[in-house]
Amino acid sequence: MAERAFILGVTGGAGAGKSRILRYMKERYGAYLIVCDDVGAALQRKGEACYAPIVDLFGCDYLLEDGELNRKKIAMAVFDDPGLLKKLTEIVHPAVKQKVREEIEQHASYELIVVEAALLLDDHYDEICDEIWYIYASEKVRRQRLKSDRGYSDERIDEMFRTQRKEESFRELTDLTIDNSSDIIQNTCGQIDRALRERGFFPKD
Repeated sequence: MAERAFILGVTGGAGAGKSRILRYMKERYGAYLIVCDDVGAALQRKGEACYAPIVDLFGCDYLLEDGELNRKKIAMAVFDDPGLLKKLTEIVHPAVKQKVREEIEQHASYELIVVEAALLLDDHYDEICDEIWYIYASEKVRRQRLKSDRGYSDERIDEMFRTQRKEESFRELTDLTIDNSSDIIQNTCGQIDRALRERGFFPKD
């Protein structure tokens, strides 16, 4: 067993298929998963670290009947307001990063810990991760997945793609690219197996 956990960051654009890669590493290699979107959502619940600052920023009109944040309404508010989005980001992202650090410390007995977020590079998770891998899928494939899996319109997808980091930047700033364009999961799993084997990790079964 390794002296400490290997911290692997996983990033990529919307529709790249990061979730199925995370499931594979958990099921096949026993990895502990930290999904930053889930961490952020938990921190915005009533009584958690981000709740009060967000209420102060948006006001009580952005609360649901049970007192929880109306995150859908907040998302709509920041969509066309970069200044407001920046203020929200300044509340949530540092809190998420701190919580990720705590999660890593609490699960230090794991050999492999995988941290996933679209903004790992923007939020400088290289300070935390031993390596960051880029999950690539062609724009055509990503668009098809976002339509079929999430029901997104072409207009929404266009806007998402416009605001996300470009492929060349992902490749330049990460340690490894995994091509997840194929619908045949074995093609992707083979790449993951080879990469993890090179780093001393083997399937648990």
